[in-house]
Amino acid sequence: MTARENVSLVTELSPGSMTPEQALGLVDLGQRLDHFPAQLSGGEQQRVAIARAIAKRPDVLLCDEPTGALDITTGVVVLEAIARVNQELGTSTVVITHNAAIAGIADRVVRLADGHVASVERNATKLTVQELRW
Repeated sequence: MTARENVSLVTELSPGSMTPEQALGLVDLGQRLDHFPAQLSGGEQQRVAIARAIAKRPDVLLCDEPTGALDITTGVVVLEAIARVNQELGTSTVVITHNAAIAGIADRVVRLADGHVASVERNATKLTVQELRW
């Protein structure tokens, strides 16, 4: 199944959703619409998953370890796509990760310990994805 077909599975079922081309364009994969998973890098496959998640225009996007299996360069591309969705669609985005460096791009950081909220902090000065140091 191509990237376009993967995203269209969701868009065909949800009224008011964006087109697969729009969703894939938001994560900078407009040029890879007709590529199969074996033709895509790990980061591109991750961005197809994000496109599929945002195609229905959700109010909230939950991202569980979106960069966990990616190298730093590819992780930056994925985080930029997530940030773009947050900014351009106004989607509230929750990134769950063990990578503490990613906290720098968040509006708010909730830290958990032993299954409980250990702290909640607001970032007075958010970093851009490019400014992160891993």
